[in-house]
Amino acid sequence: MARRIAIHWFALTVTIVLSLLVQPCFSIYCDEDDCYDLLGVTQNANSSEIKKAYYKLSLKHHPDKNPDPESKKLFVKIANAYEILKNEATREQYDYALAHPEEFFYNTARYYHAYYGHKTDTRAVLVGLLLIVSIFQYLNQWTRYNQAIDMVKKTPAYKNKLRALELQRTGGMANRKKGNKPMDKKVEEELGKELNLDIKGTEKPSVWDLIGIRFILLPYTLGKLLLWYGCWFWRYNVKRAPYSWEDASYLTRRSLRASLDSWISIDESTKEDLIERRLWEKSNFESYVAEMRKESKRRR
Repeated sequence: MARRIAIHWFALTVTIVLSLLVQPCFSIYCDEDDCYDLLGVTQNANSSEIKKAYYKLSLKHHPDKNPDPESKKLFVKIANAYEILKNEATREQYDYALAHPEEFFYNTARYYHAYYGHKTDTRAVLVGLLLIVSIFQYLNQWTRYNQAIDMVKKTPAYKNKLRALELQRTGGMANRKKGNKPMDKKVEEELGKELNLDIKGTEKPSVWDLIGIRFILLPYTLGKLLLWYGCWFWRYNVKRAPYSWEDASYLTRRSLRASLDSWISIDESTKEDLIERRLWEKSNFESYVAEMRKESKRRR
């Protein structure tokens, strides 16, 4: 019994929702009216009959001919109905919507595509989309950066740096009388501006990292990349020149699948050792991996 009641209410809800959704299929063209009825013609009327009916009604209800406010509103509806029925494509869409009111999503999509699709430049849509995405990206980057800064400022290490900087500025004589009292907010803000906070994984936002800017610079980036590959191929594949330090570092870092930040944090002696091993060669890399595994087992 309860199941039947649930099904009954579900069906009723679906019916109400569909009735609310179907209604816009009629209203998007001539509001609540029938376009043919507004012009006083039948659905089988040809274009000539529709045109004559429009001109006849426009002479009667045009604001220049009839100052009545209600007549003016009616003229707007008549003009809209004529705009829909005079065009074969939009008239066919309207007739289809009348014959298939259940296809509300399809009818609505066809209507907006017919009236706004050809008026909208694809390039303008693309620029607008890139602009919106870039704005959200920039705001999100700043939010993450500020959150990271706030977290760092709460750490003891940051507060110790502030104390050290304060002592340095005052010649080591500051705050002895204060003891462990908290630092003044204004002084803390002034000292914080002098500290260069370098937070890995959360860099300060830059407009050059935005999707929109990168898209604009895409031809330049591709050209630069092709030029780099061309020079690489000529120098190392054709002329068989030895790898420079920068290029050997790049090959080593790529072999180790290390990020640029991780590679920069490695000391110079370790970098030299890794580059001398020529890890971009498969046999050398396999030997290096085997050594690392043995070393790891030995430490256990």
